[in-house]
Amino acid sequence: MAAPSAENIPILQEVIAVFRRLDIPYALGGSWASTVHGRPRFTQDADFTVEPFPGKEGQFAAAFGPDYYLSVPAMEDALRNRTSFNLINTRIGFKFDIFVRKDRPFDQAIMQRRLAITLPDQSNQPIMFVSAEDIILLKLEWYRMGGEASERQWQDVSEVVQVQGNRLDWPYLARWAADLNVQDLLARLRTETHRS
Repeated sequence: MAAPSAENIPILQEVIAVFRRLDIPYALGGSWASTVHGRPRFTQDADFTVEPFPGKEGQFAAAFGPDYYLSVPAMEDALRNRTSFNLINTRIGFKFDIFVRKDRPFDQAIMQRRLAITLPDQSNQPIMFVSAEDIILLKLEWYRMGGEASERQWQDVSEVVQVQGNRLDWPYLARWAADLNVQDLLARLRTETHRS
């Protein structure tokens, strides 16, 4: 398991502590998940998927002090429409993209398959991460939606496949790749990583 940049872990843990205190199920994805399942890279943001938390908006907003920027209307809109909102630590310029779980079967599966992982040199509670298979699928979906132009996204998924190897659940990947219309990208990924 690769370790993400240690300097930002305390900020990450601050936000996760709020999720835990308010009993909001979450999964850390994006480059943090691809680092844990693949190879490390530096990032100044973090992507969370969270279950909708209607009725807790006020508590969530109040949990963050002057070091954080949060638009309450943007959060409320994201909860209503199952989209995303930002939380920014203005002291160090670290951004959290918080995605409210979409109401589709794949996103339900992501939350059901979360993994509790304790990062190296971290004695506190483990962090709930998106699984290796699901971060591959999410990044392939983002890669396609971005016009297949992001070399960074492609490199991330390639490194997860290279590191995880035979531990990956390929039938699961194939099933959801078809559902997300990225089966051609998954086939290309498997071919390229098999060659390397």
